Amino acid sequence: MTAPAPVTVVDTVVVTTGQLPSIVFEGPGEAPAEFRLQASRQVLPAELISLGNRWSARVPLLVSNWNGPLLPARSGRYSVVATASDGSRMSLQKPAELPAPQLLPGVTRVVVTSADGPLVVALSAPLTDRERGRLQQASLESDYRAAKDEPLNAVFFESFYGQNASCNPLAIDRAIARLRPDVARYWSVTDASVSVPSGATALIEGSSEWWRIRGSARLLVVNDWLRKRFRKRRYQSVLQTWHGTMLKKLALSRVRLGLRSAIATLRERGRWDILLAQNPYSRGIFRRAYAFTGSVWEEGYPRDDVLLTGDAAAIRDRLGISSGVTVLLYAPTWRDDRPDHVDHLDVARFAELLGDEYVTLIRGHSRTLLPGEDVRAPNVLDVTGYPDVSELFLVADALITDYSSVMFDFTVTGKPVYFFTPDLDHYREKLRGFYFDLIPVAPGPVATTVAELAALVRDRDNVRRQFTEKYRAWRERFNPRDDGHAADRVVQRLLAEGLIG
Repeated sequence: MTAPAPVTVVDTVVVTTGQLPSIVFEGPGEAPAEFRLQASRQVLPAELISLGNRWSARVPLLVSNWNGPLLPARSGRYSVVATASDGSRMSLQKPAELPAPQLLPGVTRVVVTSADGPLVVALSAPLTDRERGRLQQASLESDYRAAKDEPLNAVFFESFYGQNASCNPLAIDRAIARLRPDVARYWSVTDASVSVPSGATALIEGSSEWWRIRGSARLLVVNDWLRKRFRKRRYQSVLQTWHGTMLKKLALSRVRLGLRSAIATLRERGRWDILLAQNPYSRGIFRRAYAFTGSVWEEGYPRDDVLLTGDAAAIRDRLGISSGVTVLLYAPTWRDDRPDHVDHLDVARFAELLGDEYVTLIRGHSRTLLPGEDVRAPNVLDVTGYPDVSELFLVADALITDYSSVMFDFTVTGKPVYFFTPDLDHYREKLRGFYFDLIPVAPGPVATTVAELAALVRDRDNVRRQFTEKYRAWRERFNPRDDGHAADRVVQRLLAEGLIG
């Protein structure tokens, strides 16, 4: 019978605001072998110091992800985890007095709790007391709706509800910065952990400044719904770039769409002035799926410019992938009935079948970022939290997907695509439905078992030859304007129509 791990009593918890904001835990007795804060897709390791019969664990609140700059840790509920030298988990008894909630301006808000026994550290966006909470937000929204703001020659960007700065909005931001550096650029972000482009200003969602700029910027560039808190001024225009050409049905086309969802879709559609389409096919789908009668710009996808102009070696280094291995990107879409599940392939088994000459990157849909957990296995790297999927396309030697719109972007690269579709009938008939039958026109082979997929991946050269004509036809249909200059064309049209500048 294994002896229980020693009990560690934390009798001091301090939040510091020095050069590197940290949380310090202190306790008597033997120091843990490891101490960390752990949340979904984020681990904050501590710096441990043993001082005789006492120990100290300092957890920095600024972290570097993917070898990037130091940024505040992502918001969430973090479990306090201490482990002994044998790897067993140590029990942490709470201190006699917990620290008061503390705002670290521009970094995070820290609340230490232990209502159910174990210590929990809750990090949230660094909103002030005037900005946080339902009543405060209702007051700010009321002020926003009543304000008579002066138009500001600025662009308000938002990507995937502020979870990152990526996709088409990011490419358009870069083009504006290059072509019209005098135009102010603001990014809506969920918290201070989100990195924004150089020269742009981050706006924490719900902050007073977020409300002000949202009501005064002349142009808003978004890739998903603005939602009902947005009220467009007469001088404002909204460019809805969306986030992918569609195989699966969306909006008014969805299977078993309810009345409330249909009304919400039509109201959201009414907030947009311009829709960006990657190709003629998307233009037609947008017209029908959103009953959209406004302007549709068919310019290719700005987010795919980097696939022809980017530096793959630099991204590979940032990910820590050694040279000489084949990089596979597994990027499935999300399931409406299992939104927290990402790995429909069993990438651990898949990577084991392929061996050390391959590394598999697994990238969940943006809707699986918060609820999911990272997959950890040899020769597998979970990149769901990586900020920009376009850079992953750049380093991947081949793509594995199912029904995700990534299939329409990756073919810009000319590299092989594989389809893993074990739940094809269920997804097509019960969950979403498709706009067209994928199997006859797919630009790559379709597999339904892990072993079958692994064999196809090993035979890449033969797969490429077999699908040459289908690949060519696919690119002619879906990538006719993805030439590396889509963002510049979009910005030039914005300037020509006087929407900025």
